[in-house]
Amino acid sequence: MKNEIELIAHLYRRAGFGENRDNLDKIAEDSYESIVEKLLNPGERDSLPDDLIRRYHVDQSEMRLLNSATGNWIYRMVTTSNPLEEKITLFWHGLFATGFSKVFHGKTLSGQIDMLRGVGLGNFRDILLGISRDPAMLFWLDNNDNHADAINENYGRELLELFSMSIGNYTEKDVKECSRAFTGWTVQNIDYMGLRALSASIWPYSNIAWQYEYKKEDHDNTVKEFLGEKGNFNGEEVIDIIVKNPATAKFISTRLYQFFVSDSINNEGEALIDSMINSYFDSKYELKSVLRCLFNSDLFKSSKVKYAKVKSPIELIVGVLKLADEFKFPNMNIIDASRSVGYMGQQIYNPPSVEGWHEGVEWLDSGNLLERVNFASKYLSGTDKNCVQGVFNKLDGRNSDTSPQNLLDECLSQLGYIKLDKATEQNLINNGFAKNINNHEEIKNTISNTIRSVVSSREFQLA
Repeated sequence: MKNEIELIAHLYRRAGFGENRDNLDKIAEDSYESIVEKLLNPGERDSLPDDLIRRYHVDQSEMRLLNSATGNWIYRMVTTSNPLEEKITLFWHGLFATGFSKVFHGKTLSGQIDMLRGVGLGNFRDILLGISRDPAMLFWLDNNDNHADAINENYGRELLELFSMSIGNYTEKDVKECSRAFTGWTVQNIDYMGLRALSASIWPYSNIAWQYEYKKEDHDNTVKEFLGEKGNFNGEEVIDIIVKNPATAKFISTRLYQFFVSDSINNEGEALIDSMINSYFDSKYELKSVLRCLFNSDLFKSSKVKYAKVKSPIELIVGVLKLADEFKFPNMNIIDASRSVGYMGQQIYNPPSVEGWHEGVEWLDSGNLLERVNFASKYLSGTDKNCVQGVFNKLDGRNSDTSPQNLLDECLSQLGYIKLDKATEQNLINNGFAKNINNHEEIKNTISNTIRSVVSSREFQLA
């Protein structure tokens, strides 16, 4: 039973943002395979309601500011009933990296995230078509300046290089032909400088969200030759050619593997990626099938990949807030969360470049690590915190069995069935964080100190 629930906890750290003990105990009533299917086929979305949020955060209605858009998404990630839906949206945000630094319009960027949330577990063709029509992306990569009589290659190049195939699988001519196919795909509601809305807003400030527009008269309506095929292609036909290419299957399977399994790829990883590629083609490009193959694989379930990925700042912050049960109701700590993710090096909605963020161990340096530990300690330790009270209630129900090992085990279970290596575990016990005590106040203080030590551990920074 312990191994099974640790496996389910591992699944939820990777396919979501982790879960607390009570939720994991309920989830574990189903088999692992059934749990995977529920993640892949989420029901109706349920999270903290937007109308309630907006009563307390009027800035999250229009989301002019970066932290307003960030906070709105954090609320959803923390409180959603569909964790994989949000996690795969985060994956696409890193892959189709689009930044506030240029778009400078939070509502339009939020619209991109809404679009990705809707298609993110679906067909890769629909995903590429959605991002190709997305106003934030069109402006970010200058396709609003891609005209029949003067092509702009930015979007066509990144579609092939960063979004679908990777370098070495297409030619410079393919980039030009791809760009010609996307002429006329542009943005409404901005002027030619891209600085202000042409239409009136219902708000007394700023701009309304931009919209996709296809200008037939600005489309290059001539024959194109792309990846060995010839025809009068528009963007849709180019995407059809891209998604059936073996290089695309390899690219997207590898990126999903690196996001959900491991940053490094060994022989077992290559074998799993090959299986994912087969699922991609067998299902006609359905991401659910690819992820089903991944999550049910022996490699994903193995101890080799557990605690092998560094949590990104947003994964750490959302995971901590879920454990803390922080947002049953809107509160001003959302501002702290929005700022902290930036302090830790990952300001969502504002990746550093079109390549997204450098991940893995690059998330950690001495400054970022201190921010991560302090944030987790702030919300999880302290005698008034939910995690501490949860452990105390479990111990009190067992007639206050506060042996050092039992107290530590209860803390690790409360934090989502974390497993420490033997050396770390013994060090916590030897240093007196988990000790024999009987006074209730002392027990709570010791629980708090133990949790503070656990969130400072190597394992807590990993997924």
